[in-house]
Amino acid sequence: MYRQIVLAYDGSKEGRIALREGALLAKQVGAGVHLLSIIPDTAGRRWAEGAQPGVMAQEEQTFRAVFEDGLAKLKRIGIEPQARMVRGEPTREIAAYAKEVAADLVVVSLRRQGVWSRWWSGDNGAYLSDTLGCSILVARSLMDDAEFQRRINLLRETPKA
Repeated sequence: MYRQIVLAYDGSKEGRIALREGALLAKQVGAGVHLLSIIPDTAGRRWAEGAQPGVMAQEEQTFRAVFEDGLAKLKRIGIEPQARMVRGEPTREIAAYAKEVAADLVVVSLRRQGVWSRWWSGDNGAYLSDTLGCSILVARSLMDDAEFQRRINLLRETPKA
């Protein structure tokens, strides 16, 4: 069903949920995984860099650490993803990357925020849903590390059909 899955990962609690859910699905169906982390490029961030040079470099180091952590988590469970970290507007970067890798599915997270600030609402969500030529999974399955490991172990023990 799914051959290529893009996991949009930002290291947040919700992002970790998406990473786990997407990884489990990829293991179940034997899909290739593409890990994408996006450093949001906003006018505010550019202004901060102008006011205090080095802010964006420091931010990139923080994002890189989160990205490397997500990559390591996938590798620990036997997934060798293609991985990319970019700077830009998240929904546009997700859509472009999904097209580039011919994704069948994009897994994103859902932040529990006010209706006006949630990325899925408004133009951003509409852009992503209108632009992607594949399915979108908005990950919401709450599971801790122990439950995730239990499910991975079950997949390892289950004989392939």
